[in-house]
Amino acid sequence: MGGPDVSVSDRTRDALAAVTAAGAAHIVVTGRAVPWTRHILDDLGYQGIAVCGQGAQVYHAGEHRLLTSLTLDRQLAGLALSKIEAEVGPLALAASRDGLEGEVLMGPGYRAQEGPLPYVPYEDPAELWAAPLTKLYIQHPAMTDDELTALARATVGGLVDVVMAGPGIVEILPLGLSKATGLSLAARRLGVKAADTIAFGDMPNDIPMFGWAARGVAMGNAHAELRAVADEVTASNEEDGIALVLERLLAA
Repeated sequence: MGGPDVSVSDRTRDALAAVTAAGAAHIVVTGRAVPWTRHILDDLGYQGIAVCGQGAQVYHAGEHRLLTSLTLDRQLAGLALSKIEAEVGPLALAASRDGLEGEVLMGPGYRAQEGPLPYVPYEDPAELWAAPLTKLYIQHPAMTDDELTALARATVGGLVDVVMAGPGIVEILPLGLSKATGLSLAARRLGVKAADTIAFGDMPNDIPMFGWAARGVAMGNAHAELRAVADEVTASNEEDGIALVLERLLAA
């Protein structure tokens, strides 16, 4: 969508504005929870509906209001965590609390990504479970993200869902939750049918969304698992891959 600083380029902004002016609905879908998404949407001047937290939250950006929110069963999450750690040893943990102001908690050893997104460190494990959560984040000191995701799914797949949402971001979610879940709710509010949609993504957590949408377009820098199920692969985000597809559709 833009440069390596994750900015949205003028070309992509213009393409999104053009398709919206032509009658399309633009829905932002992200794995980030609302507190980590609001400022980005505000900076973009986005007034529509956003699907956040891997589908757990449907958020009205123009009204700064949560429309729906699904939380993680903390008892099930704790059981799943203990089963995973029984297989691989201690994990570094973080969690997103529910709500518009929900804090992101980070425990000892968790490797936070560089950037402006705020988080609150904790030492006492009881703090992790003290309030409703949308998701848990897990990291292993030696395993790769793909290895940890695969093992966690095999170990606790009947209790929770496990997704890899980006480098260093493996998440435990409510069973059955995905970006497709939230996207279908958002689309229903807007009167949009799946058969009339196109979705863009770059990570394995976008696979369910590609299954829901009529057409799935993977970015040129997308994870191999997503590229394998995409209907099309466009250029990378740094090369305005979304704009290239939208401009082509408008021209047609």
